[in-house]
Amino acid sequence: VKLVESGGGLVQPGGSLRLSCVASGILYSPYVMGWYRQAPGKQRELVASITSSGSVEYSDSVKGRFTISGDNAKITVSLQMNGLKSEDTAVYACNYKDWRASDSWGQGTQVTVSS
Repeated sequence: VKLVESGGGLVQPGGSLRLSCVASGILYSPYVMGWYRQAPGKQRELVASITSSGSVEYSDSVKGRFTISGDNAKITVSLQMNGLKSEDTAVYACNYKDWRASDSWGQGTQVTVSS
């Protein structure tokens, strides 16, 4: 599965951005798609995930501010980010994992929250 992200950029604190991840190839259910982020000098963390059955999870740091969603075929997974804070600044990457032990990553997109 190939993943391509888009939608990153520079935004002021309190602003919003929407990230999109387009998947190409065959998706084998059950699978999970997630958005991860990594800030300089910090470990990569899972921000939000959505399963092929539609279950979603969020990290405590973004709960209530970010929303993950997918289309019916889960070909596109989006991350709506509202109320952005400086600590949300990171490279965000899309990930796909399935029961066959496939593990695919996108190239990542930079999100910078700064005034």
